[in-house]
Amino acid sequence: MLHHAVCFAADVGVVYTIFIPRFIFIDSPNISAMKMPGFKTTETVKVPDKLIDQVIGQKNAVDIIKKAAKQRRNVLLIGEPGTGKTMLAQAMSELLPITDLEDVLVYRNVNDENKPQIKAVKTYPDSSADRNAPGQGRLILQNERMKARMSMSRAGSIVMPIVLVLVIVLFGLSISGIFSGYEIIVLAALILGIMIFGSMAMFTMGLTRRVGMPGMSDMSEPKLIVDNTGLTHAPFIDATSSKAGALFGDVRHDPLQSGGLGTPAHLRVESGAIHKSNKGVLFIDEISSLEGRAQQELLTAMQERKYPITGQSEMSSGALVKTEPVPCDFILVAAGNLQDIKNMHPALRSRIRGYGYEVYMDSTMEDNKANEYAIVQFIAQEVKKDGKIPHFDASAISEIIEEARRRSGRKGRLTLILRDLGGLVRAAGDLAVEKNHKLVTAADVVAARHLASPIEAQVVTQEIEYRKAYRVFETHGFKVGKVNGLAVIGNSTMSAGIVVPIVAEVTPASSRSEGKFIPTGKLGKIATEAVKNVSAIIKKHMGRDVANYDMHVQFLQTYEGIEGDSASISVAISIISAMENIPIDQSVAMTGSLSVRGDVLPVGGVTSKVEAAISSGIKKVIIPAANAGDIYISKDKLKKIKIIPAKSIADVMAASLKPGKDRDAMISELRKHSLGRS
Repeated sequence: MLHHAVCFAADVGVVYTIFIPRFIFIDSPNISAMKMPGFKTTETVKVPDKLIDQVIGQKNAVDIIKKAAKQRRNVLLIGEPGTGKTMLAQAMSELLPITDLEDVLVYRNVNDENKPQIKAVKTYPDSSADRNAPGQGRLILQNERMKARMSMSRAGSIVMPIVLVLVIVLFGLSISGIFSGYEIIVLAALILGIMIFGSMAMFTMGLTRRVGMPGMSDMSEPKLIVDNTGLTHAPFIDATSSKAGALFGDVRHDPLQSGGLGTPAHLRVESGAIHKSNKGVLFIDEISSLEGRAQQELLTAMQERKYPITGQSEMSSGALVKTEPVPCDFILVAAGNLQDIKNMHPALRSRIRGYGYEVYMDSTMEDNKANEYAIVQFIAQEVKKDGKIPHFDASAISEIIEEARRRSGRKGRLTLILRDLGGLVRAAGDLAVEKNHKLVTAADVVAARHLASPIEAQVVTQEIEYRKAYRVFETHGFKVGKVNGLAVIGNSTMSAGIVVPIVAEVTPASSRSEGKFIPTGKLGKIATEAVKNVSAIIKKHMGRDVANYDMHVQFLQTYEGIEGDSASISVAISIISAMENIPIDQSVAMTGSLSVRGDVLPVGGVTSKVEAAISSGIKKVIIPAANAGDIYISKDKLKKIKIIPAKSIADVMAASLKPGKDRDAMISELRKHSLGRS
């Protein structure tokens, strides 16, 4: 069973959701004990030939893609970026049969110029045909062009001899002496006129062949709009972010629409992605970015398996043209994230669910030997794919696996957001090339972590220096109403922790009817609701009537906004401190969600937050007890900070408030209440 906690992010105002297991290991990971036995270098690792066998960790998705390819089902892939959605769609095209591929030609309609005719033919009627040979569509086009050239040649063979004979006869008469004086001038003008006439005749025949002047040339020459010659597997067409013309086809505008100089309608027809993916895979990522009308048209194409091509612009002459239906029997693989689902057309999603599968991509996998080998295979694949970096030695392999553990954010898991991990592989490879290393080493990987650090981490580094210089937060001493909160910048795939100071002030209520809770710092909806929940803790567990107070809470220098609920315990401690006038230890930072009953709930991004606390000079950090097993930091770094797991607000108060009778009395009362409740 899974539930989720949303972490608040500072300075960039980004929200992300991390799924957290109900049962989490508590022991800290032993990083130094990890080894990578059995591999000296990735050069000895065999990279599978089939793309489907190169997909790492997504067993459920791979099984469904295989079923969908066999039965020609549509698939909706939902998950975080970099988990392999595009790769799965490409792999699906390799699993489809290639014997059914079709070429599509468009012909002139002699009865209706604005309704070109469509003809579909098998690319290779013989399944054993050489795939490097021209397909049937190309052969038909070549034959039609040959016929047109022969027709033009016959016309030329008639005109040119006549012109040549006339010129020779007239030239002979001019030098025979029969004619003299002005008669010679007349003969010369006649010869010149015949030559001009012959040239114009040849030019006109060539022009009519191009523009299609009726009656002047063979107008049956088609246009090949879908050509599958040379394909060794079913077509894969990525139509992500495609406009209407690129997706559904278009008819080009013709500025020369009169005087017989216009291009025939059938020669202006352009096929769309839905037609080029016929008998193959049409892949659309960020499916919700398609406009509603485009999603409806896509649904129609899926249902009919044929879709006519027309001009997409009403201002274009192509809008007058509409072809016969063009084959578009594709398998749709749509992709996106959880937020995209609500923006999908209900009928389109229903079509996928009714005639296919929905898959939620895994973002982590179990940390075991088999999956460690899968990461090794991934490194070998990236080296082969890049082609410019050396292979990795055993120490570098171990470092990449360590990074996969760290990025998972959970003990006993490895990340499956492999696109970003591939960036680290390439950065380490670039460093090895720069140093003329024959193999990538662990030192190269460690250096690459800093070289390829995300923008969020670079921003945090500068922010920490700025806040230290101007004492925005403090790391020693005690302050009333001021606490060091922890946040993350970025999303779950690329995030960095940062210290966010929070200050509180409690004043007598300005209204006789009730007190107010006034949070400032550009808080989002979730953050605002989480802050307001703190009043329930104060009302029930502190015995205070919040109606008598206005409680002001400020998140310092969060110009880009705050979202999430992981600042709940920080807000609660700052208000309790201000209300009871008990100082807070400034060497402590904290993160955690708080229930209205005073329980500290797990949050995401704990590793990044603890790293931020270490970088900022914080000596102790309070985290939810449930997250204790999710910290993945080297032992050398962990020596610099004390981790304090907390199960309740009483635990947080004991670790952060200055010791004294008032503090001890409050904690004792809270724990009594907690025991009575249990």
